[in-house]
Amino acid sequence: MRLGIDLDGVVADFNAGWIERYNEQFAADLPMDAVQQWDGLHQLTHFPDMDAFWAWARDHFGDGSLFRNLDTYADAVPALERLAKAGHEIVVITTKPDWAVSDTFAWIAEHRLPTREVHVTWRKWQVPCDVYLEDAPHQLRRIHRARPEAVVCRFIRPWNDPIPGVRDVQSWDDFLSVVEGLAEEPAEH
Repeated sequence: MRLGIDLDGVVADFNAGWIERYNEQFAADLPMDAVQQWDGLHQLTHFPDMDAFWAWARDHFGDGSLFRNLDTYADAVPALERLAKAGHEIVVITTKPDWAVSDTFAWIAEHRLPTREVHVTWRKWQVPCDVYLEDAPHQLRRIHRARPEAVVCRFIRPWNDPIPGVRDVQSWDDFLSVVEGLAEEPAEH
């Protein structure tokens, strides 16, 4: 099966990455679980708006943008390797500002994600897959509407809510179970 996998908030620990660097740079004390809503990061910081947050994320890391310097969730890469070894196609589908695209490709290579296909797009639903794993609320809704034939999985995060018809997964083990269960289902003729 083709598995459409989001990066930030799913494979890459975006929030831990920016919070750790923000705390270091500005002598702040934001807790790692501070993010509770989508696209409101500036409200947790001194930045006046998201444009100012993104300007900081782009230029204040010395060796690339914030996107070049993120850790993975501990179980993400092993799960992707297991899925690839089982014969599934790992299709990375991520949304990034133009300035972060090269850093994203470098990050994928550095972390050795088992993929031959990467899409950097705001229109994730245009990339056909059998199963999608996503955390962005607006992307989940759009993919579910545009791809009714696909299984859409919401990686449960504080910034997203359940969506009827979208499967909830709390962990990479949950996602592995979903994919393995689908792979065992007999093909429709």
